[in-house]
Amino acid sequence: MEVQSVPLGSVTVGAASWRDGTVRSVRRAERLVRDTRAGAATALSRPQTTSASVTVPGSAEDTTPELTTPGENDKRTGSGKDENSPTPTRPRTTTTLRWCCPRPAGGAPFPGTGLREACAGASVAAAGGYMRAVRRVEAELRAQAGRVTQEALRLQRERNLLEQTLRSLRSHLGINRSSTTHRTRRDARESVCDGADELLQSERRELLRLKQELEETLSSTLTQLQSLSLSSRRLLACASERVLVLELLPLSGSGKTRGLPGTTPTGPYTPECKEALDSSSSSMKQSQLLRQTIRQKLSSALLRQRAVQQTVNDGLVKKVAETVSLQQSLAVMCGATRQALYRKQREMDLILHSHGRAQGPESSGDVQSREKLDRPLVQVYHRHPGTQLPEAAQLIQGSAVLARCLSSRQAEFDRLRRSSALLHSDLQRKSSAAAVDCALLRMRRRNVDKRAVPVFLQQDALRSSTALSCAQ
Repeated sequence: MEVQSVPLGSVTVGAASWRDGTVRSVRRAERLVRDTRAGAATALSRPQTTSASVTVPGSAEDTTPELTTPGENDKRTGSGKDENSPTPTRPRTTTTLRWCCPRPAGGAPFPGTGLREACAGASVAAAGGYMRAVRRVEAELRAQAGRVTQEALRLQRERNLLEQTLRSLRSHLGINRSSTTHRTRRDARESVCDGADELLQSERRELLRLKQELEETLSSTLTQLQSLSLSSRRLLACASERVLVLELLPLSGSGKTRGLPGTTPTGPYTPECKEALDSSSSSMKQSQLLRQTIRQKLSSALLRQRAVQQTVNDGLVKKVAETVSLQQSLAVMCGATRQALYRKQREMDLILHSHGRAQGPESSGDVQSREKLDRPLVQVYHRHPGTQLPEAAQLIQGSAVLARCLSSRQAEFDRLRRSSALLHSDLQRKSSAAAVDCALLRMRRRNVDKRAVPVFLQQDALRSSTALSCAQ
């Protein structure tokens, strides 16, 4: 039923203000009826407002000037648009929930009887979706924490290998120190710095250099392990914080992740979780690179350690061979000197016997008659002047020559004896030096514990050395 306004009579009796107030009331009611009927078609598709105003007849709100459209103003006043006339506004909704409610007979929309159930269902759906998203984030965090833990275990094994290699280096440094001390037990004449001592010093420098490099690598490994442990703790802390809203979800299906949601400060995937995942990924990459570096350094250290040890052992073997060669030469020369001494002793005995025969008997009673200078033949021969027999002069000269030969042979004999003594002492020193070097070599070969380094590292180092030798 359409409401129409009744035309007023042409005769005006009442006051103008009285009539205008009534006309305004009628037009306001007519406009409200028309607006209500026009908005009934779109009431179901437009969200309802959360606020409403109720006007009590006769109140102060009812006495306010009516809100009219510009066309009505123009028609009523007969003039253009009024700048001071207020513009009607409609409050906006604060929710996006659409209510499926029937339209009443009067045409005004209102919520249906299932509003609370619809709100509760929407809340359950929102909470379930949020929990599932949180479950995906929590599963990813815990999986990443597991990967970080596995990487930490692998890095820990490399750390153990580093410590074993360092213990091996320290034991080799102790062997080098004891080798240097052991070589001081030689004779003072044999303690001259030689090639073996230089090799031991170079071995010590190389071992100290290797020890410093591996200690720096071990320090980097410990720092990386701390970083991995911190990343694991952060991931588990984020996962524990995320799991606070998962008490009502079943445990099954937690590993089925379909990707992570977007990063929002108040959403399932917070920036803290993203930062923890990114930092753990970078720590894992650094750990993998560090493990490769550790394995390369371990192989290089084993190769260098074995090379310098083999060099020192070869040097000691050469020194022992040189000492044994000199020892053999000394033994041969000692035999030759001893033979010369015996020969010189026999010669001296002969010269001494000849000198004694030339001197004659010790007692005048043992002088034979033919050797006496006062025998009758010599006395008769001396009666003429200038007739002296050469017997006495020749005997004197012969005795003097024999005495000189005896003294020279005695000097040669003394020199041979001193030389023989020196040769014997040098032979003894060489023998003791060779014994010291041989004992040192045996000690080095015995104390090098190859089990201190794992077998697979030794095999890797052996393969590397073989490939390097083939390439050379």
